[in-house]
Amino acid sequence: MEKEAWCNSHAFFVPKPTDEEMTATAGDIMELMEAIAPLHLAEEWDNPGLQIGGPDWPVKKILTALDPLPTVVEAACRQGVDMLITHHPLIFKPLRSIDTATPIGKILLQAIEHRMAIFSAHTNYDSATDGLNDLLARRIGLEDLRPLVPSKGKEHYKLVFFVPEDHEDKVLEALFTTSAGRIGAYSDCSFRSRGTGTFRPDPSASPHQGEPYKHSHVPEVRIEALVGEKEISKVIETVRKAHPYETMAYDLYPVKPPPSEQGLGRVGRLPRKESLGDLAARLRKELKSGPIRFAGSKDLIVEWVALCSGSGSSLLSDFLSSQAQVYVSGDLRYHDALNVADAGRGMIDVGHFASEYIMAPALAEQLREAARKKGLDVEISVCELEKEPFETI
Repeated sequence: MEKEAWCNSHAFFVPKPTDEEMTATAGDIMELMEAIAPLHLAEEWDNPGLQIGGPDWPVKKILTALDPLPTVVEAACRQGVDMLITHHPLIFKPLRSIDTATPIGKILLQAIEHRMAIFSAHTNYDSATDGLNDLLARRIGLEDLRPLVPSKGKEHYKLVFFVPEDHEDKVLEALFTTSAGRIGAYSDCSFRSRGTGTFRPDPSASPHQGEPYKHSHVPEVRIEALVGEKEISKVIETVRKAHPYETMAYDLYPVKPPPSEQGLGRVGRLPRKESLGDLAARLRKELKSGPIRFAGSKDLIVEWVALCSGSGSSLLSDFLSSQAQVYVSGDLRYHDALNVADAGRGMIDVGHFASEYIMAPALAEQLREAARKKGLDVEISVCELEKEPFETI
């Protein structure tokens, strides 16, 4: 079937699959996205991830876009897209009802009718390494990048428990059916050491081995694995069900996350100093945006730049606390401009759309490479329907 013009120029076809390649599911693509934009990096108020669909839905065609607009969803369904991946989530807040006469209701109905999954990577993609803020920083030409607001990192605990040697494999198998033991791109990570456990059962006990009032000495294995804070109860309960002891002994130790190289915004250095006016003019060309606004003296010399893709007013105080001379973002406000100018700094509003749409082709390329490495047979395109919603006269 001939493809429509809106996705032709960015369509990418993975070569004809070999025997080792396999048809993908939405769950497979979600695993790729977790590596690209881990969900734990998302802000608490955000709602990234699977918006509609099921992990078992087959996926042959993927489309990347900034927003799940009705026009985008309609075109994707018409093109036979199986999974739409956007930056902005379709659902931000819980829905009280699904009215198919409303835009979101119509989108949900279309997606279900066409069995098209919709997935978003929002603030987690903003914060991730090689995510949207890194993309914007590189487009500006910044070097020596670091987060403007470093991520706090995912809270982990070290779970330590003890199991008799004859149940070691069974309990480990149960442990790894949970989320425990993941370190970066590796799963099922643990450490084991052998020793001797001692105990003396009370008369009311029902020991796996040993007798009341008598000391028992049992060859045991100490097993250690990392567990996310929110998964602790589920992991312990799963292990407990597979454990032979009436009372399972375990310890939990908080693990302080290392300083993060991920987070919201970026601060970086220009390879050559520029005036604020020249930098603003260059960004208009680099981002292919319409007219952009800037505040501060156009002759201000800029070496360090802070930025935040999308709407960045909430990070203004972080910019003012940094070494950067100028702040680049979108949706900046009147009083933001006054505060920045009063501080002797600069501010460039490149617009929300211009600072974020660069994610669609970049994410498509990241997915192509990830799918190729996993041997997944998918076709990935970039939506070209979206445009800056504001016009100027």
